[in-house]
Amino acid sequence: MELELERLGIHESVAQVFPPAELADYLADLPVAVSVIGDDGITACDAVVTLEYREAVLEVDWVHSIQAGVDRFPFDALEDAGVVLTNSTGIHDRTVGETVAGYLLSFSRRLHDHVANQQERRWERPEWDAAFTLPGSTACVVGTGTLGTGVAETLGGLGVDLRGVRRSGDPVPGFGEVYANDRLLEAIADVEFVIVTVPLTDETHHLFDAAAFEAMRDDAYFVNVARGSVVDEPALIDALEADALAGAALDVFEEEPLPEDSPLWGMDEVIVSPHCAAYTRDYFRDTGDIVRENVDRLETGEEFHNRVV
Repeated sequence: MELELERLGIHESVAQVFPPAELADYLADLPVAVSVIGDDGITACDAVVTLEYREAVLEVDWVHSIQAGVDRFPFDALEDAGVVLTNSTGIHDRTVGETVAGYLLSFSRRLHDHVANQQERRWERPEWDAAFTLPGSTACVVGTGTLGTGVAETLGGLGVDLRGVRRSGDPVPGFGEVYANDRLLEAIADVEFVIVTVPLTDETHHLFDAAAFEAMRDDAYFVNVARGSVVDEPALIDALEADALAGAALDVFEEEPLPEDSPLWGMDEVIVSPHCAAYTRDYFRDTGDIVRENVDRLETGEEFHNRVV
């Protein structure tokens, strides 16, 4: 591809995940100038690594998203402007998988109860039949891409029996059974954990609505590490308040930060985390390795890795 790369900017928005200077230092040995930039420095760059979208990136040649999800970027506008968009797919499998495992272990071993009790200096053991172990339990992972396979790998090691849901229904390693999208309600009907890892698209917007929660067991737990708008949040709240679900672990929400008046904050069987399931101290290195690979590919004329647009 014809792209002259002389200056690479690390946009300050990545500070929401890691210090931008860490990534700039990690990439300092590249054969291009690398620096931390604000909004006013975008157009002076040939390429920008960013968390957030800014209209000014339409004037650069290449944009890299530090996240796998790119629903915040306007594909048509980028394509019309001739801007390449790449993402960080492939680096979050283990981190998200371990976060999901942590949620399941919290519910099964009642760890969230112990943390809550500690805040109140309350010595209170769980009911004799409240805790359980994960081997032999069942989970349905909706979305069998990088995140979903990472979740399956981690939970499989804990003895969880796994099924998946994907567009085609074709087999995927790590899943005992795979259902096509049109069999979603069947797939989630008789498992103890439903875990959502799909990207946000027109097709997945509010994929989990009242009908989906009604299809789930009333002793099932719901986990969302995808995007907030994959879930009809009022329908989820209704299901939780009606005890139609055992609980939920939620890393993403339709409005972020989660509003202070959301009833989700006060529910005993709901774990709220602030959209950080993929966070790790190595995040900037993992992102930098993709950027470095693509800089190398530019020099050899190869196609971009993880190209989205």
